[in-house]
Amino acid sequence: MPSQPAPRAFIWGEGRIAGYVSGGLGICVLLGVLCFRFPEWLTTPEFRASLYSFTFVRSLLWLGIAVSFGAGVISYMLNRKEKRLAVVGICASLLAVMLGAFAVRERPVAEVPFSFGLDWFILAFIFSMLIFVPLEKAFAQKKLQVLRPEWRTDLVYFAASHLLIQFFLLFTNAVHVYLFGWAQSEAVTAFALGLPVWAQFLACVFVADLFQALIHRWYHEVPWMWKFHAVHHSSEHLDWLAGSRMHFIEALLTRSAVIVPLYVIGFSQTALDAYVVLVGVQAVFVHANVNWNFGWLRYVIVTPRYHHWHHSDDPAHANTNYAVHLPLIDMLFGSFKLPPTAWPETYGVIGGDVPPGFLRQLTFPFK
Repeated sequence: MPSQPAPRAFIWGEGRIAGYVSGGLGICVLLGVLCFRFPEWLTTPEFRASLYSFTFVRSLLWLGIAVSFGAGVISYMLNRKEKRLAVVGICASLLAVMLGAFAVRERPVAEVPFSFGLDWFILAFIFSMLIFVPLEKAFAQKKLQVLRPEWRTDLVYFAASHLLIQFFLLFTNAVHVYLFGWAQSEAVTAFALGLPVWAQFLACVFVADLFQALIHRWYHEVPWMWKFHAVHHSSEHLDWLAGSRMHFIEALLTRSAVIVPLYVIGFSQTALDAYVVLVGVQAVFVHANVNWNFGWLRYVIVTPRYHHWHHSDDPAHANTNYAVHLPLIDMLFGSFKLPPTAWPETYGVIGGDVPPGFLRQLTFPFK
């Protein structure tokens, strides 16, 4: 008998997955063209100078246009019910070409007092999607759609935190340089710099997590601080995107509390850069919707199941698991609690008094 063709549902989920890829990537390449056109105002100088090259992002832009357009055509042909994402992706990729995506050239970038990190948002969004969406589909702890409830709210938080990255950098630099520069000790700095880079990195992780866990505990125990932190806990569906939901006041306070002691001690830039990479990955990963148990490693590093219990709306698990990197910190503070195999049933704020929506959550702590 002749082989039967693959059912339509097996190929790209009847066009739904292709639609997600086309729509999301199409918008990213369109924004990417704007970054090439206005690099002074839309790209982050710190990242532009050290994290990527013009050739790399230009190649990524061209690849994104091809994939977005191709996935849009596939989705449009296969998906008979929902064609909006395909149309968005196709139109966005064509508009990117019309705006000169294939004609961009490297040029000197003028210095401006402040810029938005649109480049950082695009790169972080693309690579987070490529890594975590497939993982959450293959190893899901709970059945969630890619566009699950409140995804728009969390996407706005994700965008805001990346667009304002230079503001966060300027603020934290001002805090530790102008307010705590006096606390630096040449002897302590010399000792820290005398350690191997791997030892400095481990020390960075321990010190940063110690101070982060301390301020995290204050968020739960000090009423006015809890109003800001409750916004983060208001997510009722945890996945890689949910970790972005954080009030900007909490983001500023937490980053300052973590960066200041690292600055005062005086670790090398290499060790600090390695720690920043770890934070960027783990902050997303611990919220991810993956069912991995990690065996004995769950007592060494903070895993998704460990942090998911921190987000549980079960009163028995309130005010536990404050650490972001090392469960040892919670063991020392007496706030460690991790059932052997179980996962939380539901998430959210106990009492559920945080309103939905980005703007209402932004003003909620001040009411």
